[in-house]
Amino acid sequence: MFGKKLGITILALTLGTAALTGCGSSSKAADSDKKFRVVCTIFPEYDWTREILGSHADSAELTYLLDNGVDLHSYQPTAEDMMKISTCDLFIYVGGESDEWVEDALEDAQNKNMRAIDLMDVLGDSVKEEELKEGMQGEEEEGEEEEEEYDEHVWLSLSNAKIICTEIEKNIEAIDPDNASDYKANLGSYIEKLDALDGEFKAVADSAEVKTLIFADRFPFRYLVDDYGLDYYAAFIGCSAETEASFETISFLAQKVNELGCDTIYTLESSDKSIAETVTSTSGADITIAELNSLQSVSQDDIAGGASYLSLMQKNCDVLEETLK
Repeated sequence: MFGKKLGITILALTLGTAALTGCGSSSKAADSDKKFRVVCTIFPEYDWTREILGSHADSAELTYLLDNGVDLHSYQPTAEDMMKISTCDLFIYVGGESDEWVEDALEDAQNKNMRAIDLMDVLGDSVKEEELKEGMQGEEEEGEEEEEEYDEHVWLSLSNAKIICTEIEKNIEAIDPDNASDYKANLGSYIEKLDALDGEFKAVADSAEVKTLIFADRFPFRYLVDDYGLDYYAAFIGCSAETEASFETISFLAQKVNELGCDTIYTLESSDKSIAETVTSTSGADITIAELNSLQSVSQDDIAGGASYLSLMQKNCDVLEETLK
């Protein structure tokens, strides 16, 4: 974490120099550029904003910072990223521990009228503490006092998505009031789609014979399973940096597979499936390995291929429908 903060300090100094050397032309550039600027850290924020902008997308310069597929938990902003944030009109970020660098970015912002949306702040009391469940391998943090840590993966709840989209629309409308009616209409249409998918998830969960997920990976889906009354066991918490599971964790998950009669175990989209394969062999059961997408590593190539928040969440719903029978 020290290295990350040091990097941000250096970036802030770089930004300050850039601001001083470029101040002579900045006002002219602002006058000639009619587009308002929106910067999003993660894919769901970016896609929600696209949906709300709708036909007015050309009126905005929309930036997705993690567009090369890097994970939120390991992202470090570049000087270019910091400059985009510094001059934008609306900055949307998650607000968890992975975004500790944001405080410096906002403090050093050139645009003092910038609006900022902290997803976890918007959701307030509905944000959940990280959960270290039975059998789950915890982080080793020697010499550090335990602090309350909150689950950052708020976007994996469709209920949360509706609240956040409403907040995004409100801020875009404030920036561009001339098109307020269109933004309101786009939001209403999108919430109808979120509601429809929410109904599909509920139907899958209500009819499921198996209501427990065995996750041989990090588990960022706490909000999703809680929404639909499902349970889970997993190798690591969602924000864990661990990549190798202990013998005890493997044995516990294998035991749960047999105890619950599960015929499927799950991994994330970026997993090499090695832990899942070890759990499978340890259990001795005939098990399918299925994949759920956490939407944490969506790249520009994925977007060009048609990926959207709704399409990826629909795939998750389809996977659960097939595997929870």
